[in-house]
Amino acid sequence: MAIKKSELYSMLWKSCDALRGGMDASQYKDYVLVVLFVKYVSDKFKNDPDSIIEIPNSCSFDDFVNLKGNTHIGEEINKKMAALAEANSLQGVINVADFCDEQKLGKGKDLVDTVSNLVGIFQSSGLDFGKNRAADDDLMGDAYEYLMKHFATESGKSKGQFYTPAEVSRVMAKVIGLEKAKCVSTTIYDPTCGSASLLLRALAETPHGATIYGQEYDTATAGLAKMNMILHGVVDADIRQGDTINAPLHKERDTETLQTFDYVVANPPFSTKSWLKSAKEEDVYGRWNSTIGVPPEKNGDYAFLLHIIRSMNRTGQGACILPHGVLFRGNAESNIRKYILKRGYIKGIIGLPANLFFGTGIPACIIVLDKTDAANRKGIFMIDAKAGFAKDGPKNRLREQDVRCITDVWAAQKNVPYFARFVENEEITRNDYNLNIPRYIESVDTEIVQDIEAHLKGGLPVHDVDQLQNYWSACPALREALFMPHPAQKNYLALRCAKEDIRATVKQHPDFIAQDNNFKAHYQQWCDLVSPTLYNLSIGAKPKQLIQQMEDTMLSGFTNDTFLVDAYDVYEQLLTYWNETMQDDAYIIAIDGWKAELYTPQPAAKKAKDGTIKAVKEKKAATPDDVACDLLPVSVVIDAFFVELKTLIQAAEERIAENEAQLNELLEEEAENYLDADTFENKTLSDGNVKKKLRDLKGKANTKEEVKVLERYLNLKEEIADAKRVQKVLKYELLTKLDDKYKQLAEAEIKELVIEKKWFATLSARLDSEMQRISQTLTTSISDLAERYGQTLPEIDKEISGLEDNVKKHLAVMGFNW
Repeated sequence: MAIKKSELYSMLWKSCDALRGGMDASQYKDYVLVVLFVKYVSDKFKNDPDSIIEIPNSCSFDDFVNLKGNTHIGEEINKKMAALAEANSLQGVINVADFCDEQKLGKGKDLVDTVSNLVGIFQSSGLDFGKNRAADDDLMGDAYEYLMKHFATESGKSKGQFYTPAEVSRVMAKVIGLEKAKCVSTTIYDPTCGSASLLLRALAETPHGATIYGQEYDTATAGLAKMNMILHGVVDADIRQGDTINAPLHKERDTETLQTFDYVVANPPFSTKSWLKSAKEEDVYGRWNSTIGVPPEKNGDYAFLLHIIRSMNRTGQGACILPHGVLFRGNAESNIRKYILKRGYIKGIIGLPANLFFGTGIPACIIVLDKTDAANRKGIFMIDAKAGFAKDGPKNRLREQDVRCITDVWAAQKNVPYFARFVENEEITRNDYNLNIPRYIESVDTEIVQDIEAHLKGGLPVHDVDQLQNYWSACPALREALFMPHPAQKNYLALRCAKEDIRATVKQHPDFIAQDNNFKAHYQQWCDLVSPTLYNLSIGAKPKQLIQQMEDTMLSGFTNDTFLVDAYDVYEQLLTYWNETMQDDAYIIAIDGWKAELYTPQPAAKKAKDGTIKAVKEKKAATPDDVACDLLPVSVVIDAFFVELKTLIQAAEERIAENEAQLNELLEEEAENYLDADTFENKTLSDGNVKKKLRDLKGKANTKEEVKVLERYLNLKEEIADAKRVQKVLKYELLTKLDDKYKQLAEAEIKELVIEKKWFATLSARLDSEMQRISQTLTTSISDLAERYGQTLPEIDKEISGLEDNVKKHLAVMGFNW
């Protein structure tokens, strides 16, 4: 069976557990990634001797496995890594990690165990990268990117610079027109390429491929970039190591002229200090000089931007991530900005949320560059995307809907209130070439303005109700159902219903019900539209093309100004479910077809006290809870065919829970009386001891109440035992029937259950939650408004005065005059 991406990712991250403690993530990534690399190229070579990487004799991953437990495992792996590197001209790329480093890996047996455990993680029989690949699946490349993201997260501020968040990379790759690249000779360059994630995202956007160039300052990170390229199947990428600003390595042959490219993408280090070293203020490459201006030595942002512009050919396009300060800082940077703007090189600016990047928490922007017809550019298209993100641990992250919204608006180049606007050159000139986005794009009015008159005299301000206009546009009559003119305050409103009835008024209003019904109808239309494609999925399918079609039709079907639910929120639900579940399902079908086979998941290996990873004993299935099926969940089959058995099992579970609750209540009530453990033999409360005590109490006077409690205790224990016996029998019967049913299921049945009862049903529930969220948000907003102006100042003063009078009366009674 095909390995699921989610399982692969989880397994890879567990491999890091073998190394944590002796080093931080910026170091142990070197070990994990090279072992991953060896496993991948070994599997490919085993299935294809003509693969891109040559495996010297005794240097395959199987040879690494044979070293597990060997006293000299570290030394032997170093030798094999060196041989593998030399055979493929990868010196300094895959042999940077020292597997004999006692400071990082431990000494003696600790080192042997640590390295053996790391190799063992990748030894899984189900992990075969030579066969486990669908037509459009980049399994290893995606796994590499997954690890890089988590390494960057764990490395923290100082060492996370080698990774550009994938979502930001996708935005950059999509806004520079790479879909227009006509042939593989198209060139893409990244002067600060890090681990090459940005270059690879750019390459993924090209329909026919491209030729890749990159330079990276850090030696180890340059090695990561080369490995990343190979794992993505790119063997001819020209990745070089060196200081791009002071010693650029991509130059025209036999000249000191910078090589130029069709596309340039970059995420340079922010605000580099002392960047001007061997380079001169009159730059030999013409990037900066007395005419253009020289970036300040304490801040190298414009040095990188000028290098990018100089590296673009006469029709070149580019995108660069820089801190917001480049848009408005003065002095030397102001002069350079003015120079760039006058030449029309900047096509657009996309403002991003704060705290996206691993090296800093400050907000950044994407500068979109285009030399094509730059002299005739009329202005700059600006997007303010600072508000669209989700929290992801300590960082923020662009959601799928944020990426799509940005790229859709960019492609349309249309003004969107509070989000996007084309700003003409004349307006920029009037602002003295200051490009600070808030100067040009107004923010949404979400400020809570305290209305003094409403606080004094009562009523709800019309301004606050108008801020909810998106709800009133979709449900025109709902506003009138909720609000009416204030009886005593002109130009103010009052609630038409009681505050506790707001939610019911919203949910039961005909306009809201119509919205809900219309929303569900559109979802059903989408299901009908994509159903033929889903039912026709088969071995060899291309899941990436599938989700592209699904998301496009979803967006087009829900893009309607009268919908309460935003189309991009619907899109987010689809993409979230795709990433969590449907993607794995689609790749399973693409590799294995519509197979539904039960299996017993094995428990995860555990880390022993001595640090070694030990497998736990295999578990035999005894109940439906012990079996699973990746494509067709057991719960779906039970709901489709065995509802009666499920109901009986649930009834037994409820009976157990009810009796256990009563038993716990009895134990709590009688803990210090008749069920005190100290009063029983061996100071133990057990069924045997309770029965023995009952026999001893027989015929004795004044024990009626104690006998009653003990008998109730035993009766409840027997009720619980009986219910558990019934539950066990029912569950075993259900397990037997499930096993038979899965063996009998025809492909058509599997398709219908997966598509209708798993995929569509799950998405339907998720979309229903969007309508619930909207009703709750509106209810909360109105309740908060009513609460804010619920009491006028005179009413509060009167209440306080009354409380003061009461206090004075009480004090007087006690003999105090105040």
